[in-house]
Amino acid sequence: MTDEPLRVLVVDDQQLVREGLTALLELTDGVEVVGSAGDGKRALELIAGDPPDVVLMDLNMPVLDGVAATAQIRDRFPGVAVVVLTTYADDESIAGTLAAGARGYLTKDAGRAEIGMALRAAARGQSLFDPAVAARLAKAMSRPAAPPRPDSLPDGLTQREAEVLSQIARGRTNAEIAAALFVAEATVKTHINNAFAKIGARNRTEAASYANEHGLTL
Repeated sequence: MTDEPLRVLVVDDQQLVREGLTALLELTDGVEVVGSAGDGKRALELIAGDPPDVVLMDLNMPVLDGVAATAQIRDRFPGVAVVVLTTYADDESIAGTLAAGARGYLTKDAGRAEIGMALRAAARGQSLFDPAVAARLAKAMSRPAAPPRPDSLPDGLTQREAEVLSQIARGRTNAEIAAALFVAEATVKTHINNAFAKIGARNRTEAASYANEHGLTL
């Protein structure tokens, strides 16, 4: 263990929120706020100059949002952990953020003690989630596993593309598919585009019909 304080960067597009979080964290034992930023791009610039231990990250921000910023931080600065603090607790936000590499997810109802625990857990490589988020994750993990696939998928489909087609056949939206597969919605869109090109589907109805005809939903 080290006696050095946990160095935290606060990122939120609202100045009042940034100042409030900074003041709150300064009252937390063992935590030092080393800077703040109003968008993901500025956060990356600050991290490049002086990497913190943990970034406390908002999601809905201009220039570069929290999900995209988290993905870039995890790619460019793997030693820096990210904990999300947001007003959103929907499946799409949760799935996208976790897929980007965040180690914690709290809503802005969280108190100082809970935020402090999440920051320390992230710095140790562990995760801590808001109770509502944890409940959603548990529900998603309890869903039936994806149906078995043929050893050789038709038309050169990858396993993930077949899973996405199966989800489309079940009538699920892109956001629902992202939550079910624990990937970002942008990733789902990429898989859909690739799958449609391979099977010659022009819309979701044709894709669903293909999935049923080829046994991808069994």
